[in-house]
Amino acid sequence: MNKKLIALAVAGASLAPVVASAQTANPVTLYGRAMVMFESVKADGGSATPLPSRNRVSDVGPSFIGVRGTEDVGGGLKAFFQAEFGFRLDDNVAGNQTPFSGRNSGVGLQGAFGSVLLGRWDTPWKVATIQIDPYGDTSMGGLTTGINDRGNFDRRETNVVQYWTPNLSGFQGRASYAANEGRTALVNPSSTSFSGTYTQGPFYAGIAWERHKDQYKPYTGAVAAAAGASERGQAIFGSVKLGDFKLGAMAQKFKKENPANGIASRSTEARAQMFSATYTAGKNVFIYSYINNKDSTFATAGVAPLPAEAVCKVNTLGYNYEFSRRTTFLAQYVQIKNNVTALCNLASNGLAGLSADQDPRGFAVGFKHLF
Repeated sequence: MNKKLIALAVAGASLAPVVASAQTANPVTLYGRAMVMFESVKADGGSATPLPSRNRVSDVGPSFIGVRGTEDVGGGLKAFFQAEFGFRLDDNVAGNQTPFSGRNSGVGLQGAFGSVLLGRWDTPWKVATIQIDPYGDTSMGGLTTGINDRGNFDRRETNVVQYWTPNLSGFQGRASYAANEGRTALVNPSSTSFSGTYTQGPFYAGIAWERHKDQYKPYTGAVAAAAGASERGQAIFGSVKLGDFKLGAMAQKFKKENPANGIASRSTEARAQMFSATYTAGKNVFIYSYINNKDSTFATAGVAPLPAEAVCKVNTLGYNYEFSRRTTFLAQYVQIKNNVTALCNLASNGLAGLSADQDPRGFAVGFKHLF
């Protein structure tokens, strides 16, 4: 029995690249990504002890394996499912592995009305804004260095229901609700997310809105449930292809309120912008992105005035050599400048122990393979 299962698994893996184009013959597809970078990183500046240069091999993608499929159930309807899990190619240390279905996973129904799914999935905000990141949110220079509230609005929500409209002449909308399963007598946390995008020829544009109810993430520290707290974000973005060039831009605004932190009427706002340019010459791809982030933070309870606004600027240079549609060599240099209160960090595998006013930087080379 075990030999038969192994044989089937090997056969499925060998057929994975062609299954996607033969859905009618086999509606289940095995797919994935393997991506590892060799990095040299450090941080200095400010009054804190510098974080010395160190080398590391990082699975920054992260790498993952997934399986998805569809079934025609009649009446113009199709059932679909997907299960993804991440794995790390650089090590197998306990705690570094992700659980099965830790990535986008769910089951749903699609038809002329659009698609509905239940499970665990990237929010419409994340799906829409990630399109402006020329690095695909998969490296140390990705957009969460200073965009998407430094990752707080770059969520893959659990216990979620989503609706996607059909593509209407290039227009598509998505809506998501993460259920309030964590409700107690004191807090009722949930989140909602919406996006509207337009894709036609060389143009891509859209807007996104997201709210986290009874949730709050301070400038430092983790997301926590907080009665009466609220986080709201708005984003507008777009990109255009002009021959061998692709230009992208995005502007975001966040407002946070937390009655338990300082004076109840106080709120804090953050603003961020991202600009990117990509030039393709045959198999060579040259990339540049710039991020500017300004984040006002709450004072400690009972302390006034608010601390100085945290400001960081991120410059990232990248080069890709595309051996094929599936295999790519990547190189990247990231430089982050933080002011006296800012703590922007590398997007993937950020430097531990970073202090305000320190400037992280890093150089990386590696490979990405899709299957």
